[in-house]
Amino acid sequence: MSQWSQVQQLEIKFLEQVDQFYDDNFPMEIRHLLAQWIESQDWEAASNNEAMATILLQNLLIQVDEQLDRVSQEKNLLLIHNLKRIRKLLQGKYHGNPMHLAVIISNCLREERRILAAASMPVQGPLEKSLQNSVVSERQRNVEHKVSAIKNSAQMTDQDVKYLEDLQEEFDFRYKTIQSLEQSDKNSALIKQEMLALQAMLNTLDYKRKEVLSKIGRVIHEIDMLMSNMLTEELLDWKRRQQIACIGGPLHGGLDQLQNCFTLLAESLFQVRRQLEKLDELLTRLTYDGDPIPVQRPQLLEKVNFLLYNLFRNSFVVERQPCMPTHPQRPMVLKTLIQFTVKLRLLIKLPELNYQIRVKATIDNNRRFVLCGTHVKAMNMDESANGSLSVEFRHLQPKEMKSSAGSKGNEGPHMVTEELHSISFETQVCLYGLTINLETSSLPVVMISNVSQLPNAWASIIWYNLSTNDPQNLSFFNNPPAATLSQLLEVLSWQFSSYVGRGLNSEQLNMLAEKLMGQQVSYNDYQLSWAKFCKEHLPGKSFTFWVWLEAILDLIKKHILPLWIDGYIMGFVSKEKERILLKDKTPGTFLLRFSESNLGGITFTWVDQLENGDVTFHSVEPYNKGRLSALPFADILRDYKVIMADNVPENPLKYLYPDIPKDKAFGKHYSCQPNEVSKPSDGGVKGYVPSVFIPVSKILNDSTEPHSPSDLLPMSPSVYAVLREHLSPTVIETAVCCKLFHL
Repeated sequence: MSQWSQVQQLEIKFLEQVDQFYDDNFPMEIRHLLAQWIESQDWEAASNNEAMATILLQNLLIQVDEQLDRVSQEKNLLLIHNLKRIRKLLQGKYHGNPMHLAVIISNCLREERRILAAASMPVQGPLEKSLQNSVVSERQRNVEHKVSAIKNSAQMTDQDVKYLEDLQEEFDFRYKTIQSLEQSDKNSALIKQEMLALQAMLNTLDYKRKEVLSKIGRVIHEIDMLMSNMLTEELLDWKRRQQIACIGGPLHGGLDQLQNCFTLLAESLFQVRRQLEKLDELLTRLTYDGDPIPVQRPQLLEKVNFLLYNLFRNSFVVERQPCMPTHPQRPMVLKTLIQFTVKLRLLIKLPELNYQIRVKATIDNNRRFVLCGTHVKAMNMDESANGSLSVEFRHLQPKEMKSSAGSKGNEGPHMVTEELHSISFETQVCLYGLTINLETSSLPVVMISNVSQLPNAWASIIWYNLSTNDPQNLSFFNNPPAATLSQLLEVLSWQFSSYVGRGLNSEQLNMLAEKLMGQQVSYNDYQLSWAKFCKEHLPGKSFTFWVWLEAILDLIKKHILPLWIDGYIMGFVSKEKERILLKDKTPGTFLLRFSESNLGGITFTWVDQLENGDVTFHSVEPYNKGRLSALPFADILRDYKVIMADNVPENPLKYLYPDIPKDKAFGKHYSCQPNEVSKPSDGGVKGYVPSVFIPVSKILNDSTEPHSPSDLLPMSPSVYAVLREHLSPTVIETAVCCKLFHL
């Protein structure tokens, strides 16, 4: 089943998450129509290879053209129209930057895998629960309801102001009519009666002025209370959700809803401002003793302007944190002289501001780094699929300045990966006579000069965003706080679900907890130090916990990803626990686990039974990325042979724990079936016998553990069969041990 087919079967709450990251940058129609083809391409590799990305873009457009031909024959007018529009959009948008498309599609596929992994996990962790609790959802609904009510109140007050204006115009007309009469006419009874009516009208005007000012005051008060309480909390919650999403957590939504609220409040405040301006016009045409307008209007206008200033300042946010396109799963880690992207949005979406706001990007204030590339751009509504007022910087590069002595500060391998920096942005909004200076900053970033520093830099990003809500504590690592172990384990599971498509279950997390704490613990409230996580070596090892875990992530990503996603790698299980699991199983039952003593290694252990009925266990020396680059791990499991003393080689691996036939579990991942391997008579390169690598180990009689697996031997299965026909097991055994097979 394709990944897209699995996505379509998800519950609605997960489908809503999928919907959030498909837009005009990569339309869902294309994802749906070309699902199989899209999933068969290596978009991640193309995101770092312009030539490959260019070819994939051309092939994608060819695939779209083929779909257009198909739907044209079916006369599906709506789909024809959409596909033509999408083709034009893709070609225009990515013709000059095909790698950007590769990054987007790679990210979409990765997010799909993460959501599929999250949907398969039975229990939510404490962090995820806190981000999705009912109190937050209820507050969101209350904010939207109150904003709508405020908008209606402001519109109703507009009608009151209009009524007041009409009433005053009538009063002006009648009053001026009387004033234009001759003095003798003013003494008539009819005129005196008209004067009484005008006095009553003036009293009504005074009452209506007070009423309008009171209503305006209530609208301003409601906006003030909403901004000070619920809206501020909602914005802070969104920023916290963004922090968590950056370190692999659930996708953060809600920015469009916040934009709607901010925009409606800004429109309401500008509407109130116009109402106060109208009252000022009415004041210039008519005033009187006890007139409430000159007393109340200045205070109300000052309050409106104050609220507008605060609303605009809070509306300027970093929508997408700084990230190198080459490492989309590692945001906020920036390498010197490598481009990164960052996107900002103004949550107040007013047409008058389109292309009128120029944003400037800078870094820190300590003069150690500067930003190269285009660092001033205008915000607009054209580049975003939802029409938001935003700007995306795509060509910024951090550069470290030379020290005054002429040498490069900390450039090189000694750059501190716990040193935090900040990308700052500033702009100015001029609208309706108001000038408002806006500033915002990214979450803290870590600078590196060599990709080898990335794992430790990413550990710093994880620890910071897990431990604090403060968006700008650049001195955080002067005294880093401890983290709750239960939350840290949840974040570690997110590293696997976001980076390699499958999170960790409770048993795997328990093993990590024991490895961190050195004993079996109840980790719900346990506090873990930063040093224990990333600075101190594991007992008896030359590496830290984080370096060990990062090496496993890298191994999975590059060499055993399909097996991991299928859930056939138990991975995190101690030697003691694996023997407990295997001891009562059928001989030949095996499981796969990550090495605890070797960085980036995976091994398998199987159970066997001796002639006297005793159970024995065998573990092969861990396979690292060097061996797995030569032979796929699934093929190793299929072809692995063990030579017992005086016995012919055989594959001891029969059932994947608990009782899954090996070929059933891994068959679809074999690079070729055994019967598809060429025989010597099939030819191949003229004059040579076709060959394949076969992993072989030898078990001695006086040991229950195998020697290290021999180097992968270039022996074809057919040649191996011929050798068995002509050579004794003893001769074969000697040849294997000495590694002297000559083909």
